Amino acid sequence: MRIGTRGSRLALKQTDDIIAKLSRISPTRIEKVIIKTSGDKIKDSQLYKIDRKGIFTRELDNAVLEERVDLAVHSLKDVPTEIDEDLTIAAVPERETPHEVLVSRADWDELPPNSRIGTSSLRREAFCRHYKKEFKLEPLRGNIDTRIRKVMEGKIDATIMAEAGLKRLGLEEKIRRRFPLKYITPPAGQGALAIITRKDNPNLNLIRKLNHYRSQQEVKAEKSVLKELGVGCQWPLGVIARAQNRKLCLYAILLSREGDILSQVTLEGPINKAQELGERVANEMEDYI
Repeated sequence: MRIGTRGSRLALKQTDDIIAKLSRISPTRIEKVIIKTSGDKIKDSQLYKIDRKGIFTRELDNAVLEERVDLAVHSLKDVPTEIDEDLTIAAVPERETPHEVLVSRADWDELPPNSRIGTSSLRREAFCRHYKKEFKLEPLRGNIDTRIRKVMEGKIDATIMAEAGLKRLGLEEKIRRRFPLKYITPPAGQGALAIITRKDNPNLNLIRKLNHYRSQQEVKAEKSVLKELGVGCQWPLGVIARAQNRKLCLYAILLSREGDILSQVTLEGPINKAQELGERVANEMEDYI
């Protein structure tokens, strides 16, 4: 079995974790195939300025469609709300933490005005402005190690990152502050992985054994908000669903680029109605898009 992956240290670690899980349930020999994506090649632009869907996933998905690999491992937040009709998200393994964290030499409330904050996320920029932080927001691209190094070398004062990536790489000691989910709300799907394969893959049932139902329903609700609104990273939108027992609580917040709250919605529903819950939240927000 061949698994397609990006070549970053985080992508390889995520893929190794999936290979380990597959190896525990099947003796099939598994091979990694590294594929460079458009997002890996574009180094000089903020992500929200790139008018292209699937910049971190398209080349991998094409490799699956062309049967050069049997499946691909994606960070689920990078997966477009609509994928090729011949592909399927076969599994969403148990989700890692979806929280946002601060990587900095000073704590959040200690960072003075004009501190240089590196980010290429419109959503993170909007949250900084929402909290009246008079930061100097600077574009920052690159893998996790590169971004952390720029903070530690003083090239920027701080950056906001996904906690999941730091945890997967064993870099928790770099975290200065962990933000509550409603303080800086993450993008849909943060912390989760998506295993994508062809619908006719003979190993489809095997791959499905890696699915974690609660995680799958959380991200389904979150992604449904994006799909219904028809938006991506070009909007400062945070979405988070949390499953508890048989219920899902879904929270979404839409900011203006200046940091003003345009819409804020919290709804709860049955865990098996995740998509409908996301659609209901989107319907309450659509007048602001």
